[in-house]
Amino acid sequence: MSRSTTGTSIAALVRKAELRRERRLLAIAAPAITFVLVFFVLPIGLFLFRSVDNPEVHGSLPRTLTALHQWDRTTLPDEQAFAALVADLRALRGKPELAMLARRLNYDVSGFRSVIIRSGRLAEQGLPPYRKWLIANEPAWGDVTYWGAIRNEASPLTDFYLLAAFDLRRLSNGSIAPASNENALFRDLFARTFWISFTVTVLCLIVGFPVAAVIAHARPKVANLLLILVLLPFWSSLLVRATAWIVLLQDEGLINQALIALGLIARPIRLVFNRIGLTIAMTHVLLPFMILPLYSVLRGIPQGQMRAAASLGAKPVIAFLRVYLPQALPGIVAGSTLVFVISLGYYVAPALVGGPRDQMIGYFVAYFTNSTVNWGMASALGTLLLVIVALIYAALARTIGLERLRAQ
Repeated sequence: MSRSTTGTSIAALVRKAELRRERRLLAIAAPAITFVLVFFVLPIGLFLFRSVDNPEVHGSLPRTLTALHQWDRTTLPDEQAFAALVADLRALRGKPELAMLARRLNYDVSGFRSVIIRSGRLAEQGLPPYRKWLIANEPAWGDVTYWGAIRNEASPLTDFYLLAAFDLRRLSNGSIAPASNENALFRDLFARTFWISFTVTVLCLIVGFPVAAVIAHARPKVANLLLILVLLPFWSSLLVRATAWIVLLQDEGLINQALIALGLIARPIRLVFNRIGLTIAMTHVLLPFMILPLYSVLRGIPQGQMRAAASLGAKPVIAFLRVYLPQALPGIVAGSTLVFVISLGYYVAPALVGGPRDQMIGYFVAYFTNSTVNWGMASALGTLLLVIVALIYAALARTIGLERLRAQ
């Protein structure tokens, strides 16, 4: 057997061995992968799909949508469309789909729910010509706005919720326009969420960097004790920690009483159920997520570098900015990203400690899910939040990749 043939056989055996090893590892990991896919990825995917899912209109008004396919959107539909609407409403009589359809269309046009419910009751009595009869009994059908709302939802997939999350709406003629001032809510909501998250991230960095530096360069016994103190808040419930800040920050709480006793204030300051209390509570809860990534990076920076810089004539500030800070940058980026991303979806602290004007995206996702049962709107807000987080991580990965290329 030639040397080349022997080499080929050995390479094939090695590939087969590696393939068997990969299969064994995959088999070992299969239960965990299946669990993640079934109980994590699939539910999230189904929830996000609700932001574009549109089963109510498409499934409840098939004849009407077919009749409106060639409608010009400027004048009232013809007799055929009115007859199709009456036929669809008759088919929905006494079924829960009628209420679901009414609620869904009410998102598009305020008051549409009552129009659908009344029309559904009248549909059994309808006589041709249906156009004249329906407008006489329910004048709303003489307005193209209601027909335009139905036509806009002809597809099984809709952009209604995603547009609403940007404070936009689709008009009866199919064009997109800004929402009215009283309905424009979500742009301010996203701006508020980003600002609060940014503020908390900066405060966590200001407070956490010195703490992480002290722990990183302390003696092992002292460092272990300080790390235990940093991790101590994780031993208590997030709900308990948020509630504790209400007790501390209230008008008769410990902080106000201490400030009055020290003569710094004459009467209690409003520190809770506003932006101040929310910022304090979120900074306290998220501070460990800043300290731990910083600590893992700072402990790898040799202490002798700062002394070497000082021996070469560098002032402490210059040595810190040019020697210490560049090496600490990966920890700063990791900690800041972690805190900022967690802050974006925060719910408990704003709901308990914040005021009505301090609620963030997480609060409204819970509100649309639990209170109004508007899963589409909740899913749209969650989708946008997920996209924003993904973009942040993509930008971070690109930045880190460029830095590594420059270092090489």
